[in-house]
Amino acid sequence: MVNVQQGIGYMDSGVGGLTVVKEALRQLPNEQVIFIGDTARNPYGPRPASQVKEFTWQMTNFLLSKHVKMIVIACNTATAAALPEIQAALDIPVIGVIVAGSQAAIKATKNKKVGVIGTIGTIKSQAYPQAIARQAPQVEVTGVACPKFVPLVESDEYKSAVAKKVVAESLTPFDNQHIDTLILGCTHYPLIRHLIQNRIGDQVTLIDSGAETVNQLSALLEFDQLAAPARQPQHEFYTTGNPEMFQRIAGDWLELNDLDVRHIDLTELIKHSEVKHAKKS
Repeated sequence: MVNVQQGIGYMDSGVGGLTVVKEALRQLPNEQVIFIGDTARNPYGPRPASQVKEFTWQMTNFLLSKHVKMIVIACNTATAAALPEIQAALDIPVIGVIVAGSQAAIKATKNKKVGVIGTIGTIKSQAYPQAIARQAPQVEVTGVACPKFVPLVESDEYKSAVAKKVVAESLTPFDNQHIDTLILGCTHYPLIRHLIQNRIGDQVTLIDSGAETVNQLSALLEFDQLAAPARQPQHEFYTTGNPEMFQRIAGDWLELNDLDVRHIDLTELIKHSEVKHAKKS
């Protein structure tokens, strides 16, 4: 039996999912955040889909051990690799970031030319073009992998001059493509949103898949009658990597100075095949 007092679990390959958490803190102030970032094994983008799926299951198991009432896979690569399987296995709601971002892009585009930037894994999966084609087959989608973006964010270099140069070079494939909408297909990317906007031009609408996912999350909480009552929840943040660096980036991005960030070793957790208490019968 799900209790509305239980927290909402968020997972990401690193700190990028904090962009989703930031929007959740704004829209859903009564909901407890339990976040796990797998910074020790980041980035996920270049990894085989099977390995990403296993890592995602390990984070899922961790969140289940915290008795969350809902899970948000705040990572595009993990969403593409594992969302359907996890949704089928668990009896609590599980949502990803791809569908919401795709729907927002369809609404935003005027000339039916949409760009997507993401990790190698996300772009290779064709998850965004497929999601868009299911609802708006007339929309032309151009995907570009930007593998250097995540390391910039994870190393806390996203405000540097190097970041500006990397962004400028990575977005070159969109020159003369005439897109009017660009999906930020990785939750790390909003941390360098200003650099992306400056390079791509103000005429292009940027879609933050993470923020759009929180809109979907909010509606789902109300629909399933899972919304928490008015309160001041105690949030929990976990990382598989350096907690000090995580705390620095998280504190800066979330504008919170008292974050309690703890280290966790996901490799010690049981495999998903052994999870019983939250699986569908």
